[in-house]
Amino acid sequence: MKNAFDESRRKLIAVTGLALADVLVAPAVIIRRAHAEEPESMTKKPDHHESEGEEGVTPPEDLMREHGVLDRVLLIYEAVMQKFGSNEDFDPAVINDSANIVREFIEDYHEKLEEEQVFPRFSGKMDRLVGILLDQHQAGRRVTDVILKVGPTSRKDDDARRQVVAAMQAFITMYRPHAAREDTVLFPRLRGLVSANEYDAMAEDFEKKEHALFGDDGFETMVHRVAAIEQALGIWDISQFTAR
Repeated sequence: MKNAFDESRRKLIAVTGLALADVLVAPAVIIRRAHAEEPESMTKKPDHHESEGEEGVTPPEDLMREHGVLDRVLLIYEAVMQKFGSNEDFDPAVINDSANIVREFIEDYHEKLEEEQVFPRFSGKMDRLVGILLDQHQAGRRVTDVILKVGPTSRKDDDARRQVVAAMQAFITMYRPHAAREDTVLFPRLRGLVSANEYDAMAEDFEKKEHALFGDDGFETMVHRVAAIEQALGIWDISQFTAR
């Protein structure tokens, strides 16, 4: 009985020691994660094969964060429309700067990835939804053409102003449900349609394409461009949107 008791006691001490070690290590892990989330460290897109073993950005995560850039441009469009409505003065260059981000980063990069690598994998499964999303991509490009064309003269020309406001409103009305449907219906199901190797290959392809078009810090560069426009319009500080 004594030997059995001693053996149980030794096991308990060993288990307790491991638990204590976990508790002591956890704060250090939390601190490292907190530092990783600080704005100063958001200067480089995480590699898909981090040397420290950290998981890279998955294809859906990559596409969803790019939707975050799109969402911020939609907020910029809304701010421009409000300034037009209240006849406030602002630099009309912000209109084309925003539309160029949409053209370069969303339409010519993000949507191309969807059309070439995501939508085809849903063939025979969500044909109606994918068909609508494709139609909306084409419609969005036509709307962006209008914004780029009439934006520069919209502060002085009433007809150009009406056109750009109508185009921005149409773009917002279409892309809010468009992005929401992709984020909640399409992207979450992507993982179940491809093998693990295909999934990893997609992540690598996304990263290579982004780097080829925009450099190593492509996503961060676009975020900074958006933030500069938000500052110019006075909407960068999100505390102003807090409900009162």
